[in-house]
Amino acid sequence: MSNRERILQTARRLAIEAGSVPSLDAVAAASGVSKGGLMHHFRSRAALLDGIAAHAIEAMDEALAAAAERGNVTETWLRLSMSREDADLYRALLVSFTDSGSTTEALLRRSAEATQRWERLITEEVGDPVAAAAIRLLGDGMVMNSVTGDRLPPLESVLEWLKPRTGRK
Repeated sequence: MSNRERILQTARRLAIEAGSVPSLDAVAAASGVSKGGLMHHFRSRAALLDGIAAHAIEAMDEALAAAAERGNVTETWLRLSMSREDADLYRALLVSFTDSGSTTEALLRRSAEATQRWERLITEEVGDPVAAAAIRLLGDGMVMNSVTGDRLPPLESVLEWLKPRTGRK
């Protein structure tokens, strides 16, 4: 594993544990690299925050591309939307965005582009762009429920409810 990857994984873990993205010093110490080594990859806390978010987007891209090959994009999207670990990461990122004062336009644009890719994969699976948009929004709502700690219905019941609405068996 590269130093950059180790730094990102450590920062993700620390963010989930602490509830916000930690300082560069804390990430360097926990990942076993010097602060200079960390700053070679991430020149600021804002850059680290962007790296963590970009890494999360890449992981979702990979998971949904693999799901498209298996034919279960909808289930994978909703399962990932219910992930407690991911909800904790999103909460930490949201807190960090408000604390950092950095511009987030590039990250928001990257997130919007990723959302469009993911919705296209759902559309390819279900064959209906309106149903795909509804499924994507359902997943977004499930993420928000996870972030706020609200109870979610069992995934299996959600998938059963979706079957007649998407024409899937």
